[in-house]
Amino acid sequence: MTVTELHARANPLPYYAEQAGECEVFDQAWRAQLPLLIKGPTGCGKTRFVEHMAARLGRPLITVSCHDDLGAADLVGRFLIGQGETVWSDGPLARAVRTGAICYLDEVVEARKDTTVVLHPLADDRRCLPIERTGEQLIAPPGFMLVMSYNPGYQNLLKGLKPSTRQRFVALDLAYPPADTERQIVMNEGRIGADQAAQLVRLAQALRRLTEHDLEETASTRLLVCAARLMAGGLPPPQACRVAIVNALTDDPGTAEALFEVVRAVLGDAG
Repeated sequence: MTVTELHARANPLPYYAEQAGECEVFDQAWRAQLPLLIKGPTGCGKTRFVEHMAARLGRPLITVSCHDDLGAADLVGRFLIGQGETVWSDGPLARAVRTGAICYLDEVVEARKDTTVVLHPLADDRRCLPIERTGEQLIAPPGFMLVMSYNPGYQNLLKGLKPSTRQRFVALDLAYPPADTERQIVMNEGRIGADQAAQLVRLAQALRRLTEHDLEETASTRLLVCAARLMAGGLPPPQACRVAIVNALTDDPGTAEALFEVVRAVLGDAG
């Protein structure tokens, strides 16, 4: 049994419903040693897609959830003092390069601007990570892949990637799945029947059509799965949708009540 087969057996394939050939794009990018940028709204399946492909390719996955305090040293590494000596500690990016893992930077635009600069040598034909503090030049092995994602919604327009960074990546656009695909996802992940899953998908479509409410995000597939799991546990569908979808979308009481009217219209008072 090969190392890849052992890894696949230890890490069963996470469920992912393909939308439009993105699995083939990911596979070909990995084989061509090209980095990948995944764009899509919150909760559309970007992270699950990466987890699915890492398991499918038999590669270890190192995920970094980016935030506005994330600096280059947090990715590459730093010297630490312990037991009377100073030792170097690799960050997640350096560990991924050394081990030939897939390194996934989730919501990369949330990181500080200086952070993305350290990615440039890894994201072009050099495929190396210079570690200035140790003088090392880590050369990425064939199995290494750099993957980044972000939500290109209006709230992130001012946080967009610089062209010098963006043009190093193959880019994939993901959206919320088509209705039939989304229903299958909600059934599988939410562990509910086809009729209830179809109701939740119709609700999501109705909420996504709303334009009069100033919502930063709309109903995502992730929220549908959360509601479905509550329903599978016995919570009445309207209540499950209120706590898992409506209350997650807004803090404004008036907006919440308007959204819940849509829930009643689609599900009925008894669901």
